Amino acid sequence: MNKTPSLTTEFKQNVRKNLMTATIKATENKKLALPPGIKRYGLQAIFNLIFRPIPTLERYRDRYGDIYYSPSFAGFPPFIIIGNSEGVESLFTADPDLFETGSSNKAIQPLLGDQSILQLDGEPHKKRRKLLMPSFHGQRLQSYGEIITNITQSIIDRWQKDDIFLMREAAQEITLSVILQAVFGINEGNKYQQLRQQLTRYLDLFNSPVYTTTLFIPALQKNWGKWSPWGNFIYQRDQVYELLSQEIDKRGTATEGEDILSLLLSVTDEQGEHLSKNEVMGELMTMLFAGHETTSSALAWAFYWLHFHPSIYHNLKDELDTINVDSDPMEIAKLPYLSAVVSETLRIYPIALFAFNRTLKTSWEFMGYSLEKGMSLGPCISLVHHHPDIYPNSKEFKPERFLERQFSPYEFIPFGGSNRRCLGYALALYEMKLVLATVLKQVNLKLVNSQPILPVRRGFTTSPQGGVKMQII
Repeated sequence: MNKTPSLTTEFKQNVRKNLMTATIKATENKKLALPPGIKRYGLQAIFNLIFRPIPTLERYRDRYGDIYYSPSFAGFPPFIIIGNSEGVESLFTADPDLFETGSSNKAIQPLLGDQSILQLDGEPHKKRRKLLMPSFHGQRLQSYGEIITNITQSIIDRWQKDDIFLMREAAQEITLSVILQAVFGINEGNKYQQLRQQLTRYLDLFNSPVYTTTLFIPALQKNWGKWSPWGNFIYQRDQVYELLSQEIDKRGTATEGEDILSLLLSVTDEQGEHLSKNEVMGELMTMLFAGHETTSSALAWAFYWLHFHPSIYHNLKDELDTINVDSDPMEIAKLPYLSAVVSETLRIYPIALFAFNRTLKTSWEFMGYSLEKGMSLGPCISLVHHHPDIYPNSKEFKPERFLERQFSPYEFIPFGGSNRRCLGYALALYEMKLVLATVLKQVNLKLVNSQPILPVRRGFTTSPQGGVKMQII
């Protein structure tokens, strides 16, 4: 049932509208250099941005409007936060050559290295994107369906009645196994176990607030040996690098495998040059992080929301009754209510709160503001996904909203947009749908705790607090 907006909600909405109206009127007379916003962040504000980002961003939005200025803090430069679809559309439809995006992603360099596609700009970025695109679409995407369902089946076959487990950990095992098989072409043996165990150790570092803090504050990034937080992070990362390096050396360039690593090692550019080892390593790390960590958190959220709202669960179960476990994966992925559940999961608590920042290479007129070269703009996925004009009662989990209307690529942006839209978005959606269908067709689950779960910071992403404890019934 929809709730009547409170006076507080109506007041906040009026404040936002008045701020936007004032901005429009001001721009009729003269262009403003910057939107309203924060003058400087105190220590408590920085802490809140790191560990309580969603309510903090919403509080600033209510105070300053949908588009507001954020000053530098920790290692992050000043930038403009965009929290409405109009601003996102203006940014995403602008000429990509106006911006540098790779240089705006320096904060993630310690995670992925400096040769990832996320660190590239201009022509090198276009070439790398063109090279990687076939791995995540068309026939390749279809071929992953059997891998996803087989891996999911092998894991639920181990479950026993009354077992209690964390859904995020189960989802993490599924998504990591999918990545290792689809990317590396390995699904068993010592190398598989080594990679799985080391990657899990590495990524689980970010369950700790201490390690998360070091990612956001460069002053804490001091390697004082592996007993220090940053030193241990570097050590665990280098262990992953070493295992990847061994696998690359083992393959060489003479490979005909169907996995993505084989593709990366075999392709050449217009001059006949292969990707360097560092370039291959950068893409592998990007896929392991972006294709595994994010999808497992999103799956945990989906299972939580379905079991927190029994009516939604039963609606989906009714739809799944129309298919068999061995139905064509591509047909399963087309189920409308299943697709709506996945979309609403990605809307309400997006795993990444921001799409990638863009930094201006020249001055630019944006939404009535005259921005100077060097200014950055950050589309805030969370704020756009909770804008009351687009998503009424946005805190309510309601898959039906995706059946009632089609949202534009500037209103629903879980994977970013423009030339920086996540390359693996189709695989992520496909994987979520197949895992949900495979599990829910065969296993009855319940939440161990009935209290609402909120998102918590996990490195640069967010994840359900506590990992979603569930029991098999």
